[in-house]
This record gives sequence, C-alpha cells and structure tokens, in this order.
Amino acid sequence: MKKARDVIGLPILCVQTGKQVGTVKDLLLDEAWQIELVLLENRHWFSVSSCVAWKDVIALGEDAITIHNEEAVIPLDAQDQVYISLLNGDHKVKGMPVVTVNGQHLGIVDDVYLDPELGKKVIGYELTEGFISDLKEGRKWLPLPDSVTMGEDAIIVPVHCNEWLTEIVKSNEE
Repeated sequence: MKKARDVIGLPILCVQTGKQVGTVKDLLLDEAWQIELVLLENRHWFSVSSCVAWKDVIALGEDAITIHNEEAVIPLDAQDQVYISLLNGDHKVKGMPVVTVNGQHLGIVDDVYLDPELGKKVIGYELTEGFISDLKEGRKWLPLPDSVTMGEDAIIVPVHCNEWLTEIVKSNEE
C-alpha cells in the first residue's frame, strides 16, 4: 500500500519531452474519496496554483508521477467544486479527528493509504493518538468504511468502525 505522504514531493514528469513540469504539493479528493487533482507546488509566490487532473496521470511510480504532455498542467480554478485536500486548505484530512456516530473518538488522521493499483482511491486512514501513544501502542489502521461524513470539525464514521481498527505493523510504516 502507498501512503499519501509518499506521493507528496514527487516530481511530475512529461513522457513526451522528459521535462519535469512540477512537484506534487497535495492531492485533492472528491466526496467518494477518489483523487481528482494533483496540486502542484507554486513556482513563484504570487503565481496561480496549477494542477493535473488524475485522468491525465499515466502512472504513479515510486520516484515520480508521469503524464503524457505539458498540456495536462492546468490552472486550479478556485470557483470549481470544493475538494477534500490531504494537507492544505480549509477541507484538509490530516489532523482531523475520526469519531463514530455514537461519539467514540478513534484517533486523528495522520495519513491516508491509497489503492495499490494506480492509487486513485483512498482505502484507509492511518490514525494517531499522539506521540506518546504512538510509541507505546503504535498507530492504528482504519479501512475506509462505506459511509463517511467529512465534516468541518471531524470525520464521522459508522459505529462498527471501532471493531475494524488494527495496529500498523512497523515494517509497513517506512
């Protein structure tokens, strides 16, 4: 499984020219927890943010993301739909508490896991309870449930998700 934080910072390469057209800054998700856009680092302080639509991605490799040509890089239209982001913005996942419908706190999202095929879909969350708890008990893995509400202050999941929590084995972490 690939973690989202392993994707952040990867170069985006154009296979047609061999040119690096940007670096991944963040991943923008739709309500179904699928990657819609790859947000690129801004080249200049006051430049317009740019992105690549996930449909234009050829491959998500260990060392780079590849696209066909430079035309795949488009400006991010701020008036488009609201996306869930992993690290930045008003609707970011990292740092959000995960709470069951009956009010049980399961942890705080530290990362998300992507589908091993092409990585388009989020398949689960890596949850933390804080530094001390991570050292003593380790982080937890929560598979993405069928019903998830991404709220302003918390991610709400079904009651049975408490039973789905498993400890992350150290060899999978890094």
